[in-house]
Amino acid sequence: MKTGPIQKQQAVSVQIRWMIRRDMPDVLRIERQSFDFNWTEEDFLACLRQRNCIGMVAEYQGRVVGFMIYELHKTRLHILNFAVAPDTRRLGIGAQMVDKLINKLSQQRRQEIVLEVRESNLAAQLFYQQQGFRAVSVIRMHYEDSSEDAYIMQFRLDPEESESGQPVNRIAQYGNSVGNE
Repeated sequence: MKTGPIQKQQAVSVQIRWMIRRDMPDVLRIERQSFDFNWTEEDFLACLRQRNCIGMVAEYQGRVVGFMIYELHKTRLHILNFAVAPDTRRLGIGAQMVDKLINKLSQQRRQEIVLEVRESNLAAQLFYQQQGFRAVSVIRMHYEDSSEDAYIMQFRLDPEESESGQPVNRIAQYGNSVGNE
């Protein structure tokens, strides 16, 4: 029987905590291993200096094995950057980090999490879909480093509220109910 990185492995439990300055070398290593067009240390620091930008890391056996950078907005959280070290993928680490973020929604009265994912990054699209996200729109030629499109993916606490991904036209609904009386 052939084994490889695709084979499902045993899930591990990680400690998820706020990112601190001394995590940066590990975060940069994971970033370089994960993306062709990666953030620089200056990109991370500029983002994290903003009041509404948060960084968290996942530790396993005393080692940083994943990170997530997200922004806080009034009604939503926006994931800006997220990766798990290649040698620890498929162990449930990313899912635990997303779960931690989803749990922040109800605590902070935010309703959704949004992110952009490259159209060529099928692994990320499938991962987010498994976590309850869905693609709601496309941004044409979104990335500066290529002409690639981005899918906007969304997780909602109340999926019925935005079933079509479009705002509800309440005036049209009102007009229909008035005509039926």
